This record gives sequence, C-alpha cells and structure tokens, in this order.
Amino acid sequence: MGFPDNFLWGGATAANQCEGGYDKGGRGLANVDVIPTGPDRRAVITGKRNMLSFETEYFYPAKEAIDMYTHFKEDIALFAEMGFKTYRLSIAWTRIFPKGDEETPNEEGLQFYQDLFQECQKYAIEPLVTITHFDCPIHLIKEYGGWRNRKMIDFYEKLCRVIFERYQGLVKYWLTFNEINMILHAPFLGAGLTFEAGENEEQIKYQAAHHELVASALATKIAHEIDPDNQVGCMLAAASYYSYSCNPKDVWESKQSDRGNYFFIDVQSRGAYPTYALKMLAKKGITIEQSKEDKALLKAHTVDFISFSYYASRVAASEDSDVQKTEGNLFPTIKNPYLEASEWGWQIDPLGLRITMNDLYDRYQKPLFIVENGLGAVDSPDENGFVEDDYRIAYLSAHIKAMKDAIDEDGVPLLGYTSWGCIDLVSAGTGEMKKRYGYIYVDLDNEGHGTLKRSKKKSFYWYKQVIATNGEDLAQKE
Repeated sequence: MGFPDNFLWGGATAANQCEGGYDKGGRGLANVDVIPTGPDRRAVITGKRNMLSFETEYFYPAKEAIDMYTHFKEDIALFAEMGFKTYRLSIAWTRIFPKGDEETPNEEGLQFYQDLFQECQKYAIEPLVTITHFDCPIHLIKEYGGWRNRKMIDFYEKLCRVIFERYQGLVKYWLTFNEINMILHAPFLGAGLTFEAGENEEQIKYQAAHHELVASALATKIAHEIDPDNQVGCMLAAASYYSYSCNPKDVWESKQSDRGNYFFIDVQSRGAYPTYALKMLAKKGITIEQSKEDKALLKAHTVDFISFSYYASRVAASEDSDVQKTEGNLFPTIKNPYLEASEWGWQIDPLGLRITMNDLYDRYQKPLFIVENGLGAVDSPDENGFVEDDYRIAYLSAHIKAMKDAIDEDGVPLLGYTSWGCIDLVSAGTGEMKKRYGYIYVDLDNEGHGTLKRSKKKSFYWYKQVIATNGEDLAQKE
C-alpha cells in the first residue's frame, strides 16, 4: 500500500512571493506589488487602507522578492535534484496582460512562462499552475473596482484562453483561484477589493466571490474544450474546525464555521449554491445577482479535483465560551490546549490533516491534492548557508505520515503533495523573509538586503530521500 506509484511529490510557490522583476519584461503593476510590510500591511490586505501605488515611506517586498524571474533555471535544477515530480507555481496576470483589459497579450510574458515550463519538462517535472494566486492588475482595480465588477469575468476568460492555448502540452494541471475562501478575510489580496465608508462590505465580497465562481466554471469549461487531458481543480484554505467543548452550542459553532469554509468549494465541486448558504445570505440581507446562464455554467462545469492548503487545525466556540485566541492563516482561531504552536502561533496538528482529508473526501467524493503545507520558522544558517532545520523535518514528516494513514487506512484518494515555499520566499501574511518554509535557503532579509545566494538546508536532503522512497522513509538522517 502506501503512496501510489504515480504520486506527484513536489513543492509550491506563488509568483508574487518569489518572482520579483515587477517592472521587467513588459509586466504591469498588480495588487500584490503594492502591499507593504509593517503595521499597515493588514489594513491594505483587507481593503481598509486604499493603496494602489507605491508610497515612498513603505517597503514593498514583492517588487523583487527572491528574483526567481532571473534565477528560475537554477531553482528548477535544485527542485529536480530533490526529485520533484511536480512544481506548483502561479502565473502573474500582469505578465500576460499588463493592464488586464488589452486586446492582445504581452509576448515577452508568454515566452517567460513557456521557457519556465519547458525547463520543468526538461527534468520531467509536471507544472501545476495556479491561474490567479492573490493577483489582480492594478488597472482593473482602478478602472473597474476589481472583482466587484462582472466585467472581470471577461478579462479572466481572455487570460485563460490565451494560456490554455499557448501552454497546451506543457501544462496539464490547473487551479483557478488560490484559497478562494480568503476573499472573505483578505478582500484586497484575494479580489482587488477596496471599500469606501458606508459601503455594504459583505454584499460586495459575496458578489465578487460569485464573479470568481462563474469565472472558475468558465475556465474549467474552456480548459476541457481546448485539451481534454487538462485537469482543473479548485483550491481552499482548509482545516476542519474542532468544537471547543461538547457543549452543543460549541459543536454548532464548529459546524457553522466549517460551512463558511466550504461554501465556495460546494459551488465549484457540486455546481450550485447550497441551501445553508442561501439561508445565510438571506439572513444577512445579501442578494447575489446571478443569471440563468450563471447557474447553468456552475452546474455543468464542476472541478476535476479538490486542492487545498493545510497548516493548522482550528477551534470554534460559541460567543458565551471563555476562550483564548491564537494566530492562524490570515485569521485568528481559538487556542487548542492539546497542541503546540509555531513561532507565529500556528497550531501544529498532523492528525488534523488526516481529519481534514477525510472531511473533504466524504463531502465531495473527488480526488484531493494537498498543494500547501509547511512550517514557517526562523532559520539560523552557518557560514555556508546550511540550516539544521530538524524542526521543519519533524513537522513535515508527521504530516506526510498522516497523509499516508488517510490513504492506507481511510481510502482517501490523493493525487499529490506540494509543500509550501519549497524555496524561501516572502510571506503572504506578514511580508517577512525571516518566516521561512523552504528546503532551500535564500540569503535575503526582511528589508530586502542579501546576496540572493541559494543553499541547501538539511531538509533538502531529507525530502530528496522521501521522494526517492515514495514516502516510505521519513526518518531524519544524521
């Protein structure tokens, strides 16, 4: 038993967190470029602080990031040395359409990704491509208001047609929107949304999400028409909610929290808004403007597989429970007294991954793909850039063991595993470099200073061994 022979081992990055080169190759400006580090970062991410251009007193880490734009051949060679079967990355929308609403795409941007995909194929690495990973052209935000505007569906459709046709035969696995449920927690990051005083923010967020859902179904339709071999997945920030206690009020709250997490995936996987969601929207006084054509499209073009990120489990409690909060992936959760936490307060729970996998498969009955999982930590390299990251190996090993148990003991079908930040990159939540996830250390600090030299951590050699043994040998080697 164990992992299937064709299991896709690999790692994951996002263009805005690693590529850099924000002004190279004809690329335009995107929302993710103008999110600064520092105390205003969360306000910008959530649309509370309107920032649509660079301001002199701020540092913007995504402008250069780790400069994978010029280092991608070196980086992919390192991935190949580890034995990657797949590499999850995202396309920067503004490399293909710098403003987002042009009639013709930017050839230099198209060629960049073609070169990158061909470099992957040279090493028999299957690209897994996120079409939109927290990425919206600034022009589309200024001119149309981001995803609150239905015209965004047309711009996204054009992007999809161009990349599906150009990269036919080079890319088979696609994800439509990264962590689509994050639009409710980080609307500027997730959908280019900013808000004016007095606006009904909930109405705007759910309408924007509807536009993304329709766009996702349209992308799935186009992908299958252009190449029947294409496999299209949705993607959510996942983690099952535990009830804080056996108080029925806490149990009910955990169920409600799970539903809030699954809402958009229910639509993408099942093809319609679930009844609980319609009731919730009605109670909030939210009306989703949708046509008969929207409903037909959603029903006819559901995704082929369910992909998700998992870093930590979550806990829910009713309002009258006395609880202590801790940090999570861009939104806080309740402290679980049975779990240890990372340096950023994320609660470490390998069994929670197995629970989440079972919950997702029981709900959707479609193959799963874990496309983000990892431990953000402060690494201390020696003079050669080597990091003894036993803590990262312990985290990943325990989670891979949980994956194996879900496959062997529970019968959950899993297509692959791409751990997050396989090479150190800029944190989406905090904008820091010191919050590192990678097997490969990059010499760069929070202020953008460093040589950008790549060096292998201890986990590099460990993960190479994991892939070579198809997940059978998870032991640390001294």
